[in-house]
Amino acid sequence: MIKKIFSFLFILLFSVGLLAAKQKTVTPKKFKYTDIGNPAVAGSSSTQDKGIAIKAGGADVWGVKDEFGFSWFEQTGDFDFAARIESLSAPHLYTKAGLMAREELTDNSRHIFFQVFPNNNARNKNNGGYEFQYRQAKGGEMKAVYPSIFDGAPEFPVSYPNTWIRLKRVGNDFTGYYRTDGKAWKIFTTYTMDLSEKVYLGLAVTSHNASESATAVFRDISTVK
Repeated sequence: MIKKIFSFLFILLFSVGLLAAKQKTVTPKKFKYTDIGNPAVAGSSSTQDKGIAIKAGGADVWGVKDEFGFSWFEQTGDFDFAARIESLSAPHLYTKAGLMAREELTDNSRHIFFQVFPNNNARNKNNGGYEFQYRQAKGGEMKAVYPSIFDGAPEFPVSYPNTWIRLKRVGNDFTGYYRTDGKAWKIFTTYTMDLSEKVYLGLAVTSHNASESATAVFRDISTVK
């Protein structure tokens, strides 16, 4: 019996080690920062305790053109990109921060944006702190994938500093995942879009208040194997 218990514990610890090995940290040095869309309030990014803090202005990431701050690196092919958003200030109810895959660094580029809001307040069709957005055509109107409407507590709640977000690409399928416990990922949605093979992948923040900046702190930035 004792031998079986030790055997079980060994297998459990070994499995945890394998799971941990599948997370590979992305160093902040890999990222470059760009203000997209010439926001009135210029933004910046800085390394903060192995994470990245982005201070960004911008009217919004929505409609037919965007204004936001973007810390990015070039990515070709499939990816699985994750981060924990430790905090997000709230100069506006619709301030946004999240993970973006973008074809160009122009203000009207096609892209996928899986993002969070500063809190769980009700917003339009959204019933939680997360939202999955995209622009299908260059210069076209952005759209969002909304969860089903229901009463009660938010289905997809943000819980800073324990707000984890993940964007995975397999071919033309983009899947957003979320979690609040640091362990179990849950699918928010999957959307199919023929984005270019090479994209600018990274961390995006928009104030949604053209005269004031928002600050988001991203930690545990990693790729998932």
